[in-house]
Amino acid sequence: MELPLTPLDLLARARRLFPDRVGVVDGDLRCTYREFAARCDRMAWALREDLGVQHGDRVAWLCGNTHELLEAYFGVLLAGAVLVPLNIRLAPPELRSMLDDCDARVLFRHPDQPDPAGPTPQVLLGEPHEQLLAAQPDGPTPPIEVDERSVAEIFYTSGSTGTPKGAMLTHRGLYLHAIHSALTNGLGGEDVILHTIPLFHVNGWGTPHYVTGLGGVHVMLPRFDAANVLRLVEAERITRLFLVPAMATTLLQHPDMEARDLSSLVQISIGGAPTPPPLLAEVEERFGCTAICGYGMTESSPTLTRSLDKPGEPPSAARRATTGLPILGADVRVLGAGDVEVPWDGATTGEICVRSNHVMAGYWRAPDESAAALRDGWLRTGDVATVSADGYLTIVDRTKDLIVSGGENVSGVEIEKVLAEHPAVLDSAVVGTPDERWGEVPRAYVVLRPGASASPDELRMHVRDRLAHFKAPRDVILIDELPRTGTGKVSKPALRELKAPPGV
Repeated sequence: MELPLTPLDLLARARRLFPDRVGVVDGDLRCTYREFAARCDRMAWALREDLGVQHGDRVAWLCGNTHELLEAYFGVLLAGAVLVPLNIRLAPPELRSMLDDCDARVLFRHPDQPDPAGPTPQVLLGEPHEQLLAAQPDGPTPPIEVDERSVAEIFYTSGSTGTPKGAMLTHRGLYLHAIHSALTNGLGGEDVILHTIPLFHVNGWGTPHYVTGLGGVHVMLPRFDAANVLRLVEAERITRLFLVPAMATTLLQHPDMEARDLSSLVQISIGGAPTPPPLLAEVEERFGCTAICGYGMTESSPTLTRSLDKPGEPPSAARRATTGLPILGADVRVLGAGDVEVPWDGATTGEICVRSNHVMAGYWRAPDESAAALRDGWLRTGDVATVSADGYLTIVDRTKDLIVSGGENVSGVEIEKVLAEHPAVLDSAVVGTPDERWGEVPRAYVVLRPGASASPDELRMHVRDRLAHFKAPRDVILIDELPRTGTGKVSKPALRELKAPPGV
């Protein structure tokens, strides 16, 4: 008998095989997988019987990385509904727009989150939510018929390049992504994962599913806080951290870095934005574990690559600083004109395109945008990359972010990597700014390290000495912090809207 592929199988496995293992740690709460599964069941009962949720209805969540949201990853699906986690950093009008777009049947909201006023019924987390669960029957909910190609989750894109769109991820795609991610990365049931990546950000890179299925331990972190991360790594013996570059930088700067016992860490994976090689090297040195890069998209469930060393070859820090190799189950290629794969020469650029069972079914109620993104059998990522002779991808920019200056394509990411090599630079972002003669020229926004100093001219010459002169930023603007989206990515649209200081 052929069974549908669904993340619910991963919960069923944990319930059956690891019932007494403490699988979820959230503050003082320590929950076994038996207790975790029972709470997921009660959520499904409540959705069906008390809140009138029907098969295929959208159920939205607005909270940080708490055990309640982790339970929703399975409880909402047990009710036959579709989970829609919302970004806690958005403004109420943005949240309202998403709730209206997906016709959410109900919104579960933490009291510390803003109220996106409107017609959507709400359940407040805390006492009201606990009372709702306590009123439900004991025991599993009646089984539902799962179509593995039906939508299980909708994640709205970060909006870093335009209006957010709802990516529809299927039961089949999420299940296969979990299996392929765990196998590629060598994860096991002994792993203890700290949820540093927001669960509203494409299920925290897939962690809810494969950690549960393997019987690993989830340690919840409602909001990223460097001191708390370091404390929990020591206290809970965390084995793996998943970070964006800004998180890694913040941890490295924290005074507790040297005081905490971080010896349990096996691997740190950095993704969400290109990682400067000096940052990756510093992470490995100071945390005392292997650090790798990763890449993915909301539209691909999300992971597509990991910069793991190839088997049988000596470890290479240079390779670990690349975007990486495709994970199992993902056919990731860099295509040029006519959809012809670019040569593996480390220089020729093309667009990263993907064929995979992990790729979304399309954007919610956006057929034109879906057709543009899913063209001729490939997911068009919009990311520009090269491929080395041994198959490692390296992202150089996004197609929309390439700066065309005097007919030359200039990569902001390439400039950012060079700026990162300057000892005074903590963070940077490069965008194009209009120029009457050249059409566009690069402009760099730079955050300096605490206590460090460097003039704009010094930084501009640092780039000019290492790259072609036309790639050197015309302007370097020192700034206290870079604007970011809710998922930690630099918001280049927001940067372009910033007014340059007088005289620039």
